[in-house]
Amino acid sequence: MRQARMWLTAATLLCLAALWAGSAMAASRDLGAGWEYRWGDSPMTADGVPTWARPSDDTAWQAIDFPANPPGRRGQTHAWFRTVLPDGDWRDPVLYITSIDLIAEAYLDGERLYHHGTFDAAGNGRFAGWPWHMIRLPEDFAGRLLTLRVYSDYTDIGLWGEVRLMERAELYDLLLRDSLDALIVGPLCLLLALLAGGFALFQDDRRRFLPIGLFALGSGVMILAECPASQLLIDRPLLWDGLTAAGYFSLPVALGLLLEHWFADTRARRIRRIWQAHLLYLVGALGASGLGWVELSMTFPVFDALLVVSLVLLLAIIVPYLGRFDARQRAILGAFALFGALLLIDMAVAHGLLPWRRVPTSAGALAFALVIAGISLIDYAHTQRELKRLNRQLEQEVEERTQRLQQLVDRLEIDSTTDPLTGLHNRRHFDECLRQETHRARTRQAPLALAMLDIDHFKRINDSHGHAAGDRILAGVAIALREHFRDDDEICRIGGEEFVVLLPGAGADTARERAASLMAGLADRVYWHDGHMLGPVTLSCGIAAYPAHTDDPLALPDLADRALYGAKKTGRNRIITAT
Repeated sequence: MRQARMWLTAATLLCLAALWAGSAMAASRDLGAGWEYRWGDSPMTADGVPTWARPSDDTAWQAIDFPANPPGRRGQTHAWFRTVLPDGDWRDPVLYITSIDLIAEAYLDGERLYHHGTFDAAGNGRFAGWPWHMIRLPEDFAGRLLTLRVYSDYTDIGLWGEVRLMERAELYDLLLRDSLDALIVGPLCLLLALLAGGFALFQDDRRRFLPIGLFALGSGVMILAECPASQLLIDRPLLWDGLTAAGYFSLPVALGLLLEHWFADTRARRIRRIWQAHLLYLVGALGASGLGWVELSMTFPVFDALLVVSLVLLLAIIVPYLGRFDARQRAILGAFALFGALLLIDMAVAHGLLPWRRVPTSAGALAFALVIAGISLIDYAHTQRELKRLNRQLEQEVEERTQRLQQLVDRLEIDSTTDPLTGLHNRRHFDECLRQETHRARTRQAPLALAMLDIDHFKRINDSHGHAAGDRILAGVAIALREHFRDDDEICRIGGEEFVVLLPGAGADTARERAASLMAGLADRVYWHDGHMLGPVTLSCGIAAYPAHTDDPLALPDLADRALYGAKKTGRNRIITAT
């Protein structure tokens, strides 16, 4: 119950974060076409860089629609794929890949950007899990060659699912939206497993509730482990794949136990052999992979084949007896059938038998959970009083957690407009504040001044003493800014060593006086870092004011920036006012 509530709270938090992140998203671009491939592994240069990772006109590269399973594999375990990245207006670009079979390295014009798994000296490697991948790209990626080195001794080789170029915020929004149903259905299944386990402990008909609890537990664990948001919480792909396997492999065991109970007087022995075979496979496969005897990835194809055979056999056993089932049993079997059909479709997609698509397996689990919940309410109406008490307790906890969540949301809003190093407002806050003060100045015909300041020779400080020393200077200047400007003035850090102050109701002379006071105060201050004296620090400043220098307050940053440039150009440590 506690774990289910934790997942529900996490789902709510992630959804709110997705709504916030989605406000600045740019359109993504599908990169699922226009690739080239070649079989084998690349020779290495003297400095250890694969030669195939660099641009070349080698005729061994061949076109392929999607970078996966090229023709003519014939036992090959190494493949290379490449494409030229397109142009686009991206601020924080990433490459999103749904999954890779099995391990890979990504290069941009020969420079390694990303790796999943570890390649040994022979170019081979062990299975490292099936996570989604986010490859950070530099700002100048457009038109450059992206190359992927892939190793796989699995049934598939290459990429699987989607390959998209997008903003990082857009990717997080996508992952959270794709996780929403799982974060709702998964905890619901775990809650159902807990209730069924409780009934099995206190009711005489244990053989009925144990299979239901096991099926709900297995499906809940599988759905949550496959949920993209799980990787955001804990970045342990093999852990999640192991949990997925445990949940997935336990489903036919639960189904067999339930059918054995229903057919105790006729076909119990045959059904028992089927679920016992799956139980042996569950223990053997997970045990062997845990000991390193086999790769976890190779246990899935074998299980898939075993599952298809088992479902056919179970179907042949129960179809002649469907007429003897009551409405409750038919409802449970219907939910099992829906979930099983979705699992088979998902299996076919995973093995390339069907085109890639997102299969809503959680819908089958939800149908199963709803059927069991409905039957439980009918059979155990006398538990309503206890359920109401639990509901009141849950509502109270949700209210408490909602309050905490609101606090987190408020904190998130503060963090989104605050520079973490200096504690000043950031560029996002400045842009919004400038729009507001511009409207106010125009409406009230009030003056508005802007001072743009830049620390002189800041790069020299970083180069000589390190970035930690530079951070010390930035924090010190921030403190001085707060001391020398009014509470009503908006002080923001908008760049590395660049600050801006917006002075509502002030003219150029007032802004110049305050900037001069600031610079005079800094002349008497020194800062220390690791025993070294830093300073005194000097600033260059550019000032612009409305309406003295422009009839458009939105032009103040450009005017002040030009004045700042003039201060830098004419010797630094001075104030220049726009003309």
